[in-house]
Amino acid sequence: MKKYFTQYKPFLLFLGKFFLAYFVFTLIYRIYIGTSCDDCIDGITENVSVLTGKFSNLIGIKLSVVSDYMHYNIVYNNKIAATIIEGCNAISVIILFISFVIAFSGKLKQTVLFIFFGSLFIYILNILRIIILSVLLYYYPAQEHILHGVIFPLIIYGAVFILWVIWVNKFSKYATKTTK
Repeated sequence: MKKYFTQYKPFLLFLGKFFLAYFVFTLIYRIYIGTSCDDCIDGITENVSVLTGKFSNLIGIKLSVVSDYMHYNIVYNNKIAATIIEGCNAISVIILFISFVIAFSGKLKQTVLFIFFGSLFIYILNILRIIILSVLLYYYPAQEHILHGVIFPLIIYGAVFILWVIWVNKFSKYATKTTK
């Protein structure tokens, strides 16, 4: 048995660090959500909603974001096109991203910077996703399942996967170092 632990030590360390980080960050986030009031939306989702409205107007797409205390409605051409709830804030995706980077950690400074800028990229990408999704749902409401359930998750998780590949190949301690 010791032979297998020795043989698979890198893999087992990866799994241990990944699941520990994922559990800790998820627990912290769940505690944060639990401390939010029961009949209102949490601050992170509120921030995403407000930024969605501001950024959409900045790029010339006239969306209004209207709160009804439990969620935010995205109004496009005087019609509710989409709704933002707690699950739309991309925090679960960011937690998954961070957990993987920690599991394949590299130098501390590089790890922290990659986590910060990668999380910021995911956060901004999510806001763009909400803007585009809202406009598409206005014009194609019958395609909600394919747009919201397939295409846009594929885009955001695809971006996270690309960030992971970059991390592992360029910055992690497992990255191959080429010398000239």
